[in-house]
Amino acid sequence: MTALPLADPLIDLQALIPDAVLDIRYATKENLTGRPLYPFAAAFLRRSAAEKLAKAAAGLRAKGLRLVIYDAYRPLSVQAALWRAKPDARFVANPAKGSSHNRAGAIDAALADASGKALPMPSAFDDFGPFARHGAAGVPAEARRNAETLKAALEAAGFVSLADEWWHYRDRDALEWPLLDIPFEQVTR
Repeated sequence: MTALPLADPLIDLQALIPDAVLDIRYATKENLTGRPLYPFAAAFLRRSAAEKLAKAAAGLRAKGLRLVIYDAYRPLSVQAALWRAKPDARFVANPAKGSSHNRAGAIDAALADASGKALPMPSAFDDFGPFARHGAAGVPAEARRNAETLKAALEAAGFVSLADEWWHYRDRDALEWPLLDIPFEQVTR
């Protein structure tokens, strides 16, 4: 790993959780900007958060499930690009304040079965409609159960959910960490 000025370094989640399904939307044009924001598909968290995620993944694995990872560490410069595309603090964190993603302490995740096939969830990732909210009315029972399973696993491992996004979880300590703008190319995989 590239030497970083961090006591709690960034860890490649694919190396730590090899059965995680990476579906890194910000490495494709399938995101709210319509263009790739990452040079390659990868997911990083600070070691302390990554170890919590590995604990959640192990619990899910025991149930025949796998984590799907949409996003994790997000450089502050990428946050600024998202803000330019949707400058609405209800949906995207203002880069002037940053988010737990910019601190390498948040994960956007879903569930897959043991073969890696995505399971039904309440809405699409980054869909800011009414079904994105935890416990939203009208969500099909299977999708609701899957979201509840994901939430229980991640909260038991030490993450905090965001009420308006079933996919977003942050390490409880993340808001204490500094904002980072380390490009993916400087974090060795």
